[in-house]
Amino acid sequence: MNSMRRIEHPEAIRIATDPRRLDILRLLMSEAHTISSLGVLLDQHPAWVRHHVKALEQVGLVALVKTRTTKNYTEKFYRATAVAFTLSMLVRPASVFEPSVVAMVSHDLAVELLSAERDVQGGLAPVVTGSLDGLIGVRQGLADVAGCHLLDVDTGEYNIPYARHLFPDMDVIVVTLAHREQGLIVAPGNPHRLSSLEDITAKGVVMVNRNRGSGTRLWLDRAFRNEGIEPTDVKGHERCVGTHTDAAALVASGKADVAVGIAAAAHRFELDFVPLFRERYDFVMPEEAYARSEVHMLIDRLHSRAFRKEVSRIRGYDPAGMGDEYRLVV
Repeated sequence: MNSMRRIEHPEAIRIATDPRRLDILRLLMSEAHTISSLGVLLDQHPAWVRHHVKALEQVGLVALVKTRTTKNYTEKFYRATAVAFTLSMLVRPASVFEPSVVAMVSHDLAVELLSAERDVQGGLAPVVTGSLDGLIGVRQGLADVAGCHLLDVDTGEYNIPYARHLFPDMDVIVVTLAHREQGLIVAPGNPHRLSSLEDITAKGVVMVNRNRGSGTRLWLDRAFRNEGIEPTDVKGHERCVGTHTDAAALVASGKADVAVGIAAAAHRFELDFVPLFRERYDFVMPEEAYARSEVHMLIDRLHSRAFRKEVSRIRGYDPAGMGDEYRLVV
């Protein structure tokens, strides 16, 4: 029996998620049963049980593992084909053009530019989430591509160490989108004279935080630890938003004094910006996704002079290295 299997075929997903069959599957994951013994456990007629067991058997989720004949009667024992199952199914948006590339991405304004080109074949359909959640989503088959900016402090490298860790058994391609600047987003004129993370606690200002799992939040939590700053010492630490622009909007409205985010978000709301660090934002995808024609159309877009020029106009963005590829081979 396999230790774990991923259920991917739509028919198998449909059958496995039926509550009645799911109950049977769970019992058969624990031990082998006959139709009769399952009927006793579930308080159901054997004919009802047989119908659902056969459906599970047809899509390979359970199998006949042994037979036993006693007094001219043959008992058939069934068991699940794995001790655990995972379910994943990617539903793509309808399009009159080429199928969209579904991406789970950390918020990024260059990604917004790509996704706005809905009339381009191979368009991008992004779902904004954290960098780490994006990689996990691709690992689980919920998206084709992840967009991330995760710094590995041991190597000083962005994204590649995380991709190696989460995809140890798969060939993976990492494609650079851009480098971008992050720092303190503050009100015009920087009224609290903030210049560092230490100033956030020293001056008692109110911060708005990013969501857990985002690259910015991971960087910020690590930086606070390195400075000996406890989360409880940061006013507003537990108030989280999902995008850089949401964070900047709260600063612009006066509901927060500071946020850590990209320079472009500060510029969009006519706020001041104190640079802290420069990072690399990449697309990460399995070889299987990379081989798709619509993904190659997107990558070709990264190599176009017109798109690079558009990205260079975004405050704090540097298109140098855009389209560079790193191949991680098992």
